[in-house]
Amino acid sequence: MKSDTTLDLIVIGGGINGAGIAADASGRGLSVGLYEAHDFASATSSASSKLIHGGLRYLEHYEFRLVAESLAEREVLLQKAPHIVAPLRFRLPHRPHLRPAWMIRCGLFLYDHLGKRSTLPASKRIDLAATGLFQADIKTGFEYSDCWVDDARLTLLNAIAAKKKGAEVRNYCRVERAQCCDGIWVVTLYDRLTQTRFKRRSRLLVNAAGPWVNELYTQVLPLESPRNIKLVKGSHIVVPRLHSGSEAYILQNSDDRIVFVIPYLDRFSIVGTTDMEYRGDPRMVAISANEIQYLIDVVNEHFVHSLKEEDVIWTYSGVRPLCDDESDAPQAITRDYTLELQQERGQPPLLSVFGGKLTTYRKLAEAAMEKLAPFVATIGPAWTKTEPLPGGDLDITPDQLAEQLCSVHSWLKPSLAKRYVSQFGSAVNTLLAEVLSEGDMGTRFASDVYQRELDYMIECEFAQSGEDVLWRRTKLGLYLSEKEQQKVDSYLSSQTALSAKQHSATG
Repeated sequence: MKSDTTLDLIVIGGGINGAGIAADASGRGLSVGLYEAHDFASATSSASSKLIHGGLRYLEHYEFRLVAESLAEREVLLQKAPHIVAPLRFRLPHRPHLRPAWMIRCGLFLYDHLGKRSTLPASKRIDLAATGLFQADIKTGFEYSDCWVDDARLTLLNAIAAKKKGAEVRNYCRVERAQCCDGIWVVTLYDRLTQTRFKRRSRLLVNAAGPWVNELYTQVLPLESPRNIKLVKGSHIVVPRLHSGSEAYILQNSDDRIVFVIPYLDRFSIVGTTDMEYRGDPRMVAISANEIQYLIDVVNEHFVHSLKEEDVIWTYSGVRPLCDDESDAPQAITRDYTLELQQERGQPPLLSVFGGKLTTYRKLAEAAMEKLAPFVATIGPAWTKTEPLPGGDLDITPDQLAEQLCSVHSWLKPSLAKRYVSQFGSAVNTLLAEVLSEGDMGTRFASDVYQRELDYMIECEFAQSGEDVLWRRTKLGLYLSEKEQQKVDSYLSSQTALSAKQHSATG
């Protein structure tokens, strides 16, 4: 792209909201640039509880609009990305001293009816004593529907969708400065891959920097932020699978918080999340010993099978940038989003995103387009509700596609076929195009980890480092030894260096 080209829109920040806005705008015919300082979904958007959910607990704070919008989005995202979004039944053990049964029933009635529900089954009361999973005083509970999602890949697929629609999409590309010049935003960027600076011009600018939304004001624009945010840390632990069933559990704690126990990748359970106000660099966020013990204690108060600290296989933490609504407790701060449009002293329009949650990213993007539409001469209609995300155009179920792949490729293990489908959806056919035998997959870095998959993620999914591959585009980091991880990282580093050298040679 020529440096003097004037784009319609530049989006700063490659988390779920920035990627969603870039995809939506590109699909409406706008020329778009999406720039992320690190990797897509490298912060908040890969550190969630990995749920597409209405937020049952938000009803206690009377956030009915947010819950209704979130509930409706479950069905939309199930259709858009069936390879990375799946229905999930939740079980809520009843503890009478915390919340009475009538209150829970009322909440679940609203949950069933606030949003459109065409495929997900309704809530019901269940007998938990028969499961043998719980302490003796936990006998009954309630069951309801929500959805699971691969959060990092949901973000990545929106970035890919934006590129397919014509956007310039670049990660490891930091915005250093944004200045107004003759009614146009002139944005200076630094590409970490090539170690070069370049400029882009745009009529509109979106600040979707997530936890850095206010920092962008002070260091990049510079302007005064119209809103305050509170950074709230949420941490999770990953442990060996706590139960054999496919259901997730939502545990009520005496501090009025809830903790999820979610089946994960067949062999594990995710336990989380915490809610703590955070001060410091969002890149340096990490779980504390107190948080680990808190999550273990909540599990042990409910389940017969007790957890110990040595059971923790992996932890992850993220910082949620929530609108400061002066709530007393972090868990009470609204998860709703606010969009602020500024056009001060003749400057071109600036739209900033404050707050938001993974589930409502698509609706947030539509709302952003509504605010920006008056400043664009030609803009297409909303389109994201019905068009699948990349890989989501399946005419059979993911399980059926995995079986089909095994019948075509005799060397392919069912477990690997399932992983490929859950990552790439229909794009697995591109990955395996012209592959006639295992030898065509290239170098084998570890069990079921081949060069061809790494090359695909480099070429088609913006991967530049071992961390990008091992912890965001896949979760192979949970399975590979340290030595195997180093092999993957070394290969990615060599390919990234080669790409940078080729870029320098071509100017």
